[in-house]
Amino acid sequence: MDLLRFSTAGSVDDGKSTLIGRLLYDSKSIFEDQYEAIKRSSRLHGGDGEVNLALLTDGLRAEREQGITIDVAYRYFATPRRKFIIADTPGHEQYTRNMVTGASTAELAVVLIDARNGVLTQSRRHGFIASLLQIPHVIVAINKMDLVDYSQARFDELVREYSEFVHRLDVENVVFIPISALKGDNVVSKSEAMAWYDGPTLLHHLETVKVGADRNVIDFRFPVQYVLRPNQDFRGFAGEVASGTIRVGDDVTVLPSRKTSRVKSIVAFDEDTEQAGPGDAIAVTIEDEIDISRGDMLVRSRNIPTVTSALDADICWMSEDELRPNKLYMLTHTTHTVQAFVSKIIYRTDVDTLHRQSADTFGLNDIGRVEIVTSEPVFVDPYRINRHTGCFILIDPDTNTTVGAGMIRGVAKNVPAVGEDTRKDMKSPHVVWEGLNISREEREARNEHGAAVLWFTGLSGSGKTTIARDLERRLFDAGCQTMLLDGDYVRHGLSGDLGFSPEDRAENIRRVGEVTRLFFEQGGIVLCTFISPYEKDRAFVRSLIPDGRFVEVHVDCDPAVCEERDPKGLYAKVKAGTITNFTGFTAPYEPPTEPEVTIRSDEISVDESVERLLRVLRERQIVT
Repeated sequence: MDLLRFSTAGSVDDGKSTLIGRLLYDSKSIFEDQYEAIKRSSRLHGGDGEVNLALLTDGLRAEREQGITIDVAYRYFATPRRKFIIADTPGHEQYTRNMVTGASTAELAVVLIDARNGVLTQSRRHGFIASLLQIPHVIVAINKMDLVDYSQARFDELVREYSEFVHRLDVENVVFIPISALKGDNVVSKSEAMAWYDGPTLLHHLETVKVGADRNVIDFRFPVQYVLRPNQDFRGFAGEVASGTIRVGDDVTVLPSRKTSRVKSIVAFDEDTEQAGPGDAIAVTIEDEIDISRGDMLVRSRNIPTVTSALDADICWMSEDELRPNKLYMLTHTTHTVQAFVSKIIYRTDVDTLHRQSADTFGLNDIGRVEIVTSEPVFVDPYRINRHTGCFILIDPDTNTTVGAGMIRGVAKNVPAVGEDTRKDMKSPHVVWEGLNISREEREARNEHGAAVLWFTGLSGSGKTTIARDLERRLFDAGCQTMLLDGDYVRHGLSGDLGFSPEDRAENIRRVGEVTRLFFEQGGIVLCTFISPYEKDRAFVRSLIPDGRFVEVHVDCDPAVCEERDPKGLYAKVKAGTITNFTGFTAPYEPPTEPEVTIRSDEISVDESVERLLRVLRERQIVT
């Protein structure tokens, strides 16, 4: 029987603990004496006749007294189909760090929304954190439907509102379920009061959702925890397989030494086994005598993680003491601990609006993006690919407390910080900036709409220009001042002297960014369609535009579909060998990690794509 770890989250009084209590009670996962105990506690704490099932999880005395969840409560239960571990996380903003901790190992998140109160700040916060932690499945449980007369119209309204928000996040699978945790509607059993809902109950979805699809079974990573030497004839390396699989006889490389050997045996529970996979606790012996100790890592020789001392990462700050850039912290990654310092704060994220803010430090529960330098190389994968080798914690050596938890994006690339003057070295000598004659605000007032930049990025043939052209026509016909900048346009003039090397691509986007900024200051809506394969270059353009006015649109499309479309005949030229430096095939493409909008152009139509973008512009009050 497989195991599903899931977390619950929601605003205060949305009913998280009651929901878990209902799941435990209706699935017959509590003993009679436990039920009698919470009946007595319900009467003691002023119950109105109803048994307070929330008391099954609110274990701290302070939680019971205040009626809120403060710490993460873990509960176990099982049904004939599956075993479950639940992390009941706090709803209040001041306990954001607790939610990050509780959800960090979850494969599914249940976000509760009170049907009466609707989508609140915390509802968005928890959706963002689920996205940040790459939780593959999200259930949005619209709770307390009994208090809105089981209204289908209210349910549909909340589904639309929250769907518009999660479209901006990196969440693959979102399911909406109307429930009443107090009454038990659609929790374990179908609700007779909501005959209009034909979807699964909460428990049925928990029992049937596909588990393990996000587990990395490709990249073998084995951090060494301990060296076993019970006698002269056995020297094994103990640990847990973080990801991937390994077999006896496989070639392995030891990091950081990069020495190679072959797996001689795999021992699990005092018995030899032929192979091991993710989560298995094993001891590995190898054929050669190599110096290996705790903190080293065994990997497949043809599949080596990134070895680096410079990390680009998202972090959640968990300490009441503020982050101090350039202070030495201890960074623990898998079984490896090294000294490290935050060399740069790129931005802090307003998790309510998803806007990026400039920051000099992080306080308790702040979340943002930083660059970190380590004293020794660490062996990492991006968090979105491998949650085990893509995460770390920061420890304050003065107090030995955990102060931060991080998710690795990749190698630090000196991404410009929000508000950083990236143009300080990009001007001709003896030139003085005098400012614009007519302000953007005056132009916006005359135009009767706001200025904005929509930056379309994606592979050739993904549909960037097609979508942008249709969107511009809709905006222009509505009376908006627009400008469309396309890669072909600028390479026929402004960038006609540039090729397609990484350096020339960067210079092309720099020039386009400066021109885009001028059109933006003219008060227009600027649509830019460029492959722009490097995240650093796109971040540069973003840094030129005020916060909230830059919308990165990732036009995502299956490369096979792009090749099939081949609107300019470029893929045919690649196959013929005429083009040798082609993005996505013979040249790299770094997809956005946090775009404001992701459009799957191989799944939705151009009209649907344009409507989504118009909704975003209306939400940001750029257009009415």
